[in-house]
Amino acid sequence: MEIETKYIIPDKETADRLWEDKFLAAMEESGSRESIYMKGAYFDTEDHLLSQNDIALRVRMEGDSTFATLKWSGKNEGSLHTREEINVPVSGDACFLKPDLLLFQESEIGKEVLALAKDKTLVSNIEIGVLRRRFRIDTGKTIIEVSIDNGEIVTDNGNEPICEIEFELFSGECEELKRISEEIKMRYNLMPGEKSKYARGLALAKNGPKSESNM
Repeated sequence: MEIETKYIIPDKETADRLWEDKFLAAMEESGSRESIYMKGAYFDTEDHLLSQNDIALRVRMEGDSTFATLKWSGKNEGSLHTREEINVPVSGDACFLKPDLLLFQESEIGKEVLALAKDKTLVSNIEIGVLRRRFRIDTGKTIIEVSIDNGEIVTDNGNEPICEIEFELFSGECEELKRISEEIKMRYNLMPGEKSKYARGLALAKNGPKSESNM
């Protein structure tokens, strides 16, 4: 299961301050800090059967590696996001054109997706490009990956910028995850990121970009 908190960063200057934050740096795992470009594409049937069943199918290049991912049973409470997740390493660019659902056939969710998508064409409806700066922190009780993302959500109906910070629980206590991320929220007066990138992409694909009056 993926468990993370997410907050909206208002501008590049705040993102840079978060990257250098001394509170987080004091808990940082040595050698864990890196910057990586990630390019992802989400797929669905033409009649949106996967999203209607709360399933996301993604292929994402992360530096020199590429992964196919299924996510399902997602929910969020303010900034806290939880969802089930399966990641499978893949190779080659062909997976960006047509991901192979047989990669997931040994799992129950994979069988469900195969049944839903049987004889249907998969299309890419959302693309996301992100420069991710990340490092891990160890509180003594919990290991958390801190990620600062700058990028863009791209759909046929418009684009939307991404500027956010995520705290993902790698191991340990969820309460520690909440405590650390709440501390950063208060220090920088951050707003909760109540929607995942995929949920934002779905809304963008359906409704187009937000007007200034709705932001």
